[in-house]
Amino acid sequence: MKFLRVFVLLRVFVFLAPPAAAQTLEPIRYTLSFPAPLAHYVEVEATYPTDGQAQITLMMPVWTPGSYLVREFSRNVEALSATDSNRDPLPVEKTRKNRWRVQTNGARSVAVHYRVYAHEMSVRTNWIDDEFALLNGAPTFITLLTGLNRPHEVKLVLPPAWSRSVSAMPAGNAADTYRAADYDALVDSPIVAGNPAIYEFSAAGKRHFLVNVAERGDWDGKKAAQDLATIVQKTIDFWGAAPYDKYYFLNVIGGAGGGLEHKSSTVLNPGRDSTKTRESYLDWLSTASHEFFHAWNVKRLRPIELGPFDYENEVYTRSLWFVEGVTDYYADLQNHRAGVTTIEEYLQALSGEIADLQTTPGRLVQPAELASYDAWIKYYRPDDNSANVSISYYTKGLVIGFALDAKIRRLTGGAKSLDDLMRVMYQRFSGAKGFTAENLRATAVEIAGASNGAELRRWFARVLETTDEIEYTEALDWYGLQFKPAPAQSKAWLGVKTRADNQRTVVTEVRRGSPAAEAGITLNDQIVAVNDAAVTSAQLAQSLAAVGAGNTAHVTIARRGVTRAIDVTLAADPADAWSLEVRTNSRPDETTHRASWLSGP
Repeated sequence: MKFLRVFVLLRVFVFLAPPAAAQTLEPIRYTLSFPAPLAHYVEVEATYPTDGQAQITLMMPVWTPGSYLVREFSRNVEALSATDSNRDPLPVEKTRKNRWRVQTNGARSVAVHYRVYAHEMSVRTNWIDDEFALLNGAPTFITLLTGLNRPHEVKLVLPPAWSRSVSAMPAGNAADTYRAADYDALVDSPIVAGNPAIYEFSAAGKRHFLVNVAERGDWDGKKAAQDLATIVQKTIDFWGAAPYDKYYFLNVIGGAGGGLEHKSSTVLNPGRDSTKTRESYLDWLSTASHEFFHAWNVKRLRPIELGPFDYENEVYTRSLWFVEGVTDYYADLQNHRAGVTTIEEYLQALSGEIADLQTTPGRLVQPAELASYDAWIKYYRPDDNSANVSISYYTKGLVIGFALDAKIRRLTGGAKSLDDLMRVMYQRFSGAKGFTAENLRATAVEIAGASNGAELRRWFARVLETTDEIEYTEALDWYGLQFKPAPAQSKAWLGVKTRADNQRTVVTEVRRGSPAAEAGITLNDQIVAVNDAAVTSAQLAQSLAAVGAGNTAHVTIARRGVTRAIDVTLAADPADAWSLEVRTNSRPDETTHRASWLSGP
C-alpha cells in the first residue's frame, strides 16, 4: 500500500487456496443495494447456511489487508437483524465489538440484514454518493466465523443512474454479480460501481483495465492507459510471467491519494488535479507502478507471518521494509526502465527519498525492522513527535533496496543484482509458503556468493537491526553518481512545520536538533513576527529566506497568551545535501554499471 509517497498504501497479504472440499460448500450470498446513495449507505442482505447448528456466529474484520491499523469497521454497521426462510425474526446478540450470535431455531439458512455507512474516501474504506460507490471487502462483508473457506457470492442492485460495476472477482451468471472462492478472495476484490470510463490494454497476452471513476477535467485516460501498458509490460518482463488472468487499476479520482494492492487489482485514489503537472502525473504513475509490483511482491511473495490471516487481531512482521520499501524502490525504477521517465526525473525521485530519510531524526531512533513491527502503533498513528522517534519503512526500505542492489552488483562484479534476488525469492517462497527473515538473508548470500556471505550478513544486521547511518559511497562509486554540492545560497531552515489557524501561524512539529529546537521554540507556539515584521504561515518561508542561512533571526512567538522574542540562528536546509547527479567524469566501467542498473533485465 502506498500513500502520498509515504505511501500507504496498504498494504500486505497472500490468500491461501481453500481446500478442495470448500468448493462444494453452499455459498454465503450477499445482495447489496443503494436506495438513497446521498445518504451514504449500502443495504446488505446476507444469507448464511447454518449446517444444522443451533446458533451461528458472524464476524466482521477489524482491519483490512495491506493497512496495518485496527480500524473497527463494525462501528459503521447498524440495524442488524436476522430472519429464517419464512421471514420470522430470529434472536441476535452482539457478543464482541465485531461479532454477532444468531439463534437459528432449526432453520436451514439464516437471512441477515444490516446497513453500512460509507462516507470515508480512502483506498481501504467505503464511499457512496450519487455518482459512484467504492466498496472494500473488510468494511462491507460480515461472514460466518466458521465459514471463511466457503464460496461467497455477491449481487449488486444499482441505482438507475449507474450503468455498471467492476471488480476483479470472477463474474457470476448475471450482470453485477460475482463469486469469490473464499472469504480471503472476497476481501481481496474491491468493487466500484457507477459510470466509470474503462480503458483496456493488453500485456503479455493478458487483459488489463484502467477503470477511471469520476473522470473529468484534466484527466487524459487514454494517455494514462498507454503509459500504464508500458509499465505493466516491463514489470511482467521483470518477473517472467503474469500470475493473474486479468488485472484492474480501479482509479477513483478525487481523493486524498495513495493506493492499496490486491492480487488482481489495485485501488488508486488520486486527487483531481493529479495530471495537471508533470510532477503530479509521475507521482500517480509511481503509485500505480508500486501497487502493480505488489501483484508479485506481497500478494504472492509474502512474509510467513502474513498468512493465513487473522482478521480480528494485529499481525506482526519485521519484513515490511522489504515488501513495501523495496517495492517502492522498484516503482520509480521500473517506470524509468519502461521509458516513462528521464534519468533526471528518476534521480530526482530517488534523491527525494534519500533526503527524506536523512533529514528525519527518527532514523537514529528506530531500526528498519522495528519500524515494520511497530506499524500497528506508530506508522498509522502519527503525531507531532513521530518524525523525531520513528521512520517510515517505505522510505528506509526504498533506500535499503537501492543500497542492497548496488552491493550485490559490486560483490558479484555486476553478474547478479537485486533483480535476481527478487526472482529467486519469488520462485522459492511465493504462494502458500511464505518466507522468513532468515530465508531472505540466506538467499541474498547465495546470490552474492558464499565467499561474500559474512560481509553481506554484517551489512544486513547493521541496516535492518540498528540505527547506524546507511553508507552511500559504495553505490555512488559503482554507478558513477555523486551528491551535488550544496548551493551557495541554501534555503534558510528553521526546522518546524506550521499550520494556518484563523490567520495565526501555529507550530505543529519541531524537528529534533533543528535551529528551532535548539532555540527553544516548541509545539503550539504561534510565530507572530520575524525581525519585527508580522508573518502569516504563507509568508514564513519568504521571511526566513530574507534573513538567510547562517544568520540570526529575531522571532517573536506567543505561547499560552504570553509574547516573547527568541533569537534563532538559521541553518542551511539539510535536504539540499542529498541531490543525486551523474558524475561528469564517470569512468567507462561506472557508465556500464549505471546503464545495466537503469535498463534492467
